[in-house]
Amino acid sequence: MNHSPSTVSREIRRNRGAHGRYIIHEAQHCMQARRQAWPPTPEARARQRTVRADGPSAAKALFSRTDCPQFEDAYVCRETIYNAYALPVGELRKELIACLRQGKTTRKPRTGGVDRRNQIPEMVSIHVRPPEVEDRLMPGHWEGDLIKGKANASAVGTLVERTSGYLMLVKMNDATATSAVEGFSAALNRMPLAVRKSMTYDQGREMVRHAEITQKTGVAIYFCDPHSPWQRGSNENINGLIRQYLPKGTDLSVYSQEQLDAIAYELNIRPRKRFDFKCPIEVMTAVVAKQHEAPASIQ
Repeated sequence: MNHSPSTVSREIRRNRGAHGRYIIHEAQHCMQARRQAWPPTPEARARQRTVRADGPSAAKALFSRTDCPQFEDAYVCRETIYNAYALPVGELRKELIACLRQGKTTRKPRTGGVDRRNQIPEMVSIHVRPPEVEDRLMPGHWEGDLIKGKANASAVGTLVERTSGYLMLVKMNDATATSAVEGFSAALNRMPLAVRKSMTYDQGREMVRHAEITQKTGVAIYFCDPHSPWQRGSNENINGLIRQYLPKGTDLSVYSQEQLDAIAYELNIRPRKRFDFKCPIEVMTAVVAKQHEAPASIQ
């Protein structure tokens, strides 16, 4: 049978008996017992219709731990969430899809794009990036990207600091290398020197003049492997949140830098579970203070 090793591993871990062995009829009994116990209450189902786009995540909105106290340590698989939203039809389905954070109607498979390898001169691979960047222990390491508007005619730069999750949005005149040099250099230079160490980027053509950004800011730039967005996970995640404010298919050139700063501020004061529900601006301020820099320099 053609099953993924991770699927087999989860099945064995979830349904093996107290003796530690996996027996088919016992596993089937465990599955049926869970299925009978798991269905959420009518109140939980009703919440599907009342989730706000700017509210909690779909997992929290669909099912609460109080709905099924016997599963207080469980979580809702993302596929379960998408199935719950996708199964209804007609107007109800439209309402539920609108509640999803990014409003996507289908799960699209990742497909290969244009291979940009060897098109960026003197690029330094992410694989030689210092280990301290991966550990998120030392502040000052950023991830960058461009989000593009209608017909790819407009763009906004995004920069997120890995340790704190602090976000900066950068107004770009277009998606050219010149705009990238000017926009990213200006944004990074707004931050104290102590939190300007490195930036990790994909192999987009707008970074062909990356050496100029390094020269202007002192920030070392590392490049991800082709088609590997998980190597910039913080940035990919924040881009999804940004799309709530800057939807795909809109003209991003109409937004001023002041408006982009206001959007970034709203996301920077959003509590994050990984920081014990502190917000990124609090974490960044503490980091800057610890580095003996002026906290007032954070805008």
